[in-house]
Amino acid sequence: MTGLHSVEKIGGTSMAATDTILENVLIAGRQGDDLYGRIFVVSAFAGITDLLLEHKKSGEPGVFASFLADDPEKPWKAALERVGTEMRNRNAAMFAGSDRRAEADRFVDERLHAMSTCLEDLDRLRAHGHFRLSEPLATVREMLAGIGEAHSAHTTVLLLRDRGVNAVLVDLTGWAQSEMPTLDERIATALEPLDLATQMPIVTGYAGCAGGMISRYDRGYTEMTFARVAALSKASEAIIHKEFHLSSADPKLVGPERARKIGRTNYDVADQLANMGMEAIHPRAGRELRQAQIALRVRNTFDREDEGTLICGDYVSDRPRVEIVTGHRSLFALQFFEQDMVGEKGYDAAILEALTRHKAWIVSKSSNANTITHYLAANASVVRRVIENLEGQYPGAAISARSVAMVSAIGSDISAPGLVARAMTAITNAGITVIGLQHQIRNVDVQFLVETSDFEAAVRALHDALIDTATDRPVELQAA
Repeated sequence: MTGLHSVEKIGGTSMAATDTILENVLIAGRQGDDLYGRIFVVSAFAGITDLLLEHKKSGEPGVFASFLADDPEKPWKAALERVGTEMRNRNAAMFAGSDRRAEADRFVDERLHAMSTCLEDLDRLRAHGHFRLSEPLATVREMLAGIGEAHSAHTTVLLLRDRGVNAVLVDLTGWAQSEMPTLDERIATALEPLDLATQMPIVTGYAGCAGGMISRYDRGYTEMTFARVAALSKASEAIIHKEFHLSSADPKLVGPERARKIGRTNYDVADQLANMGMEAIHPRAGRELRQAQIALRVRNTFDREDEGTLICGDYVSDRPRVEIVTGHRSLFALQFFEQDMVGEKGYDAAILEALTRHKAWIVSKSSNANTITHYLAANASVVRRVIENLEGQYPGAAISARSVAMVSAIGSDISAPGLVARAMTAITNAGITVIGLQHQIRNVDVQFLVETSDFEAAVRALHDALIDTATDRPVELQAA
């Protein structure tokens, strides 16, 4: 690898807009040698991983969740057939020629048939009741996830070849392979024979490896593959193609005419965005790129001419300013009060252990002499179990939870004098009561806690006061 190439990831929603991806990203007016020098890591088509595993937001069971539940009302075979139908429907929409469509369908049928055989074997084993299937089930989850990316990568290669591009499928899923190397070994072996000057590698976002991608990175595995491919190949730049610009606020909340492309920021800001649930990139993937000193560019798939937002390790805005206003619409504030806490140690560790055990995502926390509050992105049942555990350990403590919203003003340098005062004035003038406020010394973000019903109004008020009326406004966001 020369280090003169880019590594680019295409997200699932963008992948589903096949014609746009071809026109704006994969080909984008290039010809001849200009087509090459780029490695593409692709996600599964939008919705496919939900059908294979479970819906990321609603929890509606896919193939894996249906198999795990073993519910005759929602059989896994029907869920797998639904996946096949959806994949073949996508193939039909993408390929006009019957030969190409048949080739794409054969690929799908082979993978799903092998998966069905595997699940049938496991079904027979668990019917005996003497087998522990925890490890095989983890492997099944990994295998199912990889099918989605294999399908999207394979069809992308076929589409590109039909247009005269020398595209090469780089299948990292490890399908039908018994040995599982490390992630780096898997990637390095696959990249070694490639000639980036004459080939366009289309890489599966899922990589079969020791330890499992889903087990370690959950649904952020595609970005981890992307980051490691960039780092190991010494890419000159990493690029993520999304269905939107990385903008100063959600255009749906503040209006597309007010939301503005950020343009430039740093990985610290990207981490804060991920913490707020608005990922520019998975935090661990961002760390990989930052440590490899590779800049990340976030581009809008539907805005071909715009260069997007560049995220670097050392960037700081030339003037202190807020770059983005975002937040969590609904969190639980878990408050632990213990009068005897003053001067004693161990309470914080016990709370963290309970939160970790129940997999509650900690967005932020605060504490004083006798109270520790964690702001959690978790459902009510998880929070209830955490409270029950802690009450058992500390019967004298008063432990409660309430719903709140968090709105955060974020920037690479928000040290402008009076910024917090202006923000408070804006929120107050909008008729909103601030429940709490947190401002870190590093001047990267300030968090405002408000009632959940006030979330949207608070975002609009802060955006108007800190960004929309600022004299050093960023570049205007072009319509997608």
